[in-house]
Amino acid sequence: MKKVFAAALVAGFSFAAFAQNAAIVNGKPIPSSRVDAMMKQVTSQGQKDTPELRSMVRQELVNREILSQEAERRGLTDTPDFKLQMETMRQQLLIRALVQDVVKSNPPTDAEIQAAYDEQKKQASGTEYRARHILVEKEEQAKKIIADLAKGQKFEALAKQSKDPGSAANGGDLDWAPADAYVPEFSKAMKALKKGETTKTPVKTQFGWHVIRLDDTRQAQFPPLDQVRPQLTEMVQQQKLRAFQEDLTKKAKVE
Repeated sequence: MKKVFAAALVAGFSFAAFAQNAAIVNGKPIPSSRVDAMMKQVTSQGQKDTPELRSMVRQELVNREILSQEAERRGLTDTPDFKLQMETMRQQLLIRALVQDVVKSNPPTDAEIQAAYDEQKKQASGTEYRARHILVEKEEQAKKIIADLAKGQKFEALAKQSKDPGSAANGGDLDWAPADAYVPEFSKAMKALKKGETTKTPVKTQFGWHVIRLDDTRQAQFPPLDQVRPQLTEMVQQQKLRAFQEDLTKKAKVE
């Protein structure tokens, strides 16, 4: 009876060991949690969690364990290069863990996000321009376009010959943008125009020769807070991390 009970205990222990381990390679277990961790990483990239994929992940971990054991058998863990790389990786992992801990323990508050939003909105104030342009390689081409416009030809039709592929298919439209979004020569010529007016002479920039039309102007638009909250949250987090690091650096004794 005792033997039967002991055998049952051993069988139960063995089953439990296999349940918590994905495999045992030369007596060394590979925890099932390691399979779960790799599966999480793989599925985050779009693959589905299937038995077949889990089997492949398990086999990959087994292969790694076999190779790792061989490297240890050869004494490679004692080489200076390996020790240096291990210390570098250890630091990286520690820093990552520290960053996660700091972010978790000191998340951005609604007030901080609102303050960041107000600051960004203030910096974005000013005038935005809705312009069109036709870009060509030679000044003579630009002068001919200006002459054709004077004869009544449509700007949108002539824009098809522009060598700016991003706007040529859309009648030369550059959408709304602040003046400093363009190179200085282009910006200066555009700002000098009135609504609906086209440059009388070609404008030269590093890209070629431009014919520019100003369609409209408006006060700079800024998206609502809810729309940019994720970006602002990330920005505030980065500011806090920089402040945290600067504080640690000031306190550190470096010789």
